[in-house]
Amino acid sequence: MKLSLKSIQNPKDWDGYQMPAFEPQQIIENTKKSPRWLHFGAGNIFRIFPAVLCQTLIESQKLTTGIICCESYDEEIVTRSLRPYDNLVIGVTLHAGGSMRKQVIASIAESLVLSQDQKRISEIFSAPSLQMVSLTITEKGYALRDASQNLIPDIAHDMQNGPGSCRSLMGQLTALCISRRAACGKPLALVSMDNCSHNGEKLRQAMMEIASIWCDNGKISQEDYAYLQNEISFPWTMIDKITPRPNPAVEKELAADGIEDLQPIVTAKGTHTAAFVNAEAAQYLVVEDWFPNGRPPLEEAGVIMTTRDTVNQVEKMKVSTCLNPLHTCLAIYGCLLGYTSIADEMKDPELRRFITQMSEEEGMPFVTNPGVIDPRHFLEEVLTQRLPNPFMPDTPQRIATDTSQKLAVRFGETIKAWSAAQKSSSKPLKFIPLVLAGWLRYLIGVDDQGNAMLLSPDPLLSMLQTIVGGWKPGEPFEEERLRPLLQNTVIFGVDLEQVGLADPVIRYFKEMMTGAGAVRAVLKKYVG
Repeated sequence: MKLSLKSIQNPKDWDGYQMPAFEPQQIIENTKKSPRWLHFGAGNIFRIFPAVLCQTLIESQKLTTGIICCESYDEEIVTRSLRPYDNLVIGVTLHAGGSMRKQVIASIAESLVLSQDQKRISEIFSAPSLQMVSLTITEKGYALRDASQNLIPDIAHDMQNGPGSCRSLMGQLTALCISRRAACGKPLALVSMDNCSHNGEKLRQAMMEIASIWCDNGKISQEDYAYLQNEISFPWTMIDKITPRPNPAVEKELAADGIEDLQPIVTAKGTHTAAFVNAEAAQYLVVEDWFPNGRPPLEEAGVIMTTRDTVNQVEKMKVSTCLNPLHTCLAIYGCLLGYTSIADEMKDPELRRFITQMSEEEGMPFVTNPGVIDPRHFLEEVLTQRLPNPFMPDTPQRIATDTSQKLAVRFGETIKAWSAAQKSSSKPLKFIPLVLAGWLRYLIGVDDQGNAMLLSPDPLLSMLQTIVGGWKPGEPFEEERLRPLLQNTVIFGVDLEQVGLADPVIRYFKEMMTGAGAVRAVLKKYVG
């Protein structure tokens, strides 16, 4: 039995699966006539979270249209894991007790590829019924410049040539909004759901910088620019749901149910995808309620609709204290200590104490309770249920991806708050500098046993390895070469030298560079 619109017409064949409580073909037809929700980024988080939110609203008769997805980076996600299955997805929720909840997701009414489906995408943007365009494109998707602050070539091309021949997603989104003004003039909400600080503002700044260049060079009119500035909203959001790569064990379970052709694949661009998505049960989406053309009743599906200030407080709580810093710490030290499972790391006494003390002693004192989510309950859930879940196949190697892009938010904000409080009774930071020193040790590319270690992708990796490349544990090295790096405010969010943390970071690093087993010895000394 293959996952398809035809096969799900026989629910008896799908015993044990939660099936869609609606007719998918009718939703597809409704959506083509009156598109309401378009989403860029067809990856795992989209298919197991926004698509399920949409399905929940359809099943409760709060929505009569589905969600349209458009992939702007890796077309194989659409061509190999969506279209061959009639845009259906099997969502598998992995509970800490070992049980699985299996669901057929049928809310994706259409799947598009940005480079191939320009006409249809333009039609959707021109539709007065369109209310929201959401995005999960990763933080890199909003960048206009590289690490040296030079314009990315596609962005430079778009700025020079105007809205008629854009190559970048940011350029094309800006052009599509301008075409919407000409087609119907209706406002629109562009909703970033990416896991980065002030995501809506990042999107707005990128698009408005492009539009400003176009306006100055006569590529668009003042009226076009004013439309983007006044009629397009950019709500801030906080999203949280761990969605690891497709797990072969889950594939085996689904195959035992008689479902064929679900093998996970790795695309040419390195994306791990499948017709199923496995994820944890916990999920949070907090959204600034700023939708000038109306919106689906997202709160009816569990989304917290609130103010920008509240979103900002929730985001800081999660990204700077209660989850993301813990993840980064486990990613760095998990790679160094040879772990391939986050859940297994949570059985390690030193690592568990490390993240617990870091979050409780160095993060929580600077957290503001946002009111809609209790920080202590959230942290307890992370420490006792989410990270230790043995059935979640998440790896430190996956989480270590792009670490240089994450440190400023995950640790820099707490360092700033700590630095501002130093004149009062603020205690010296111990654990955050130990994470940063661990990252420097990780960049050596040698694990704690002295074996070569494959480093996860990172846009600054080549630059970083010009600093530490060739260094080996147990051999002399030039520690002063680290100081300019530790003063990099783009990477760390602060000048670590200026706030007095460069010396402890270097001290920890030196201890971890003394030879094989030194990383574990440092953990025992400072955490144990």
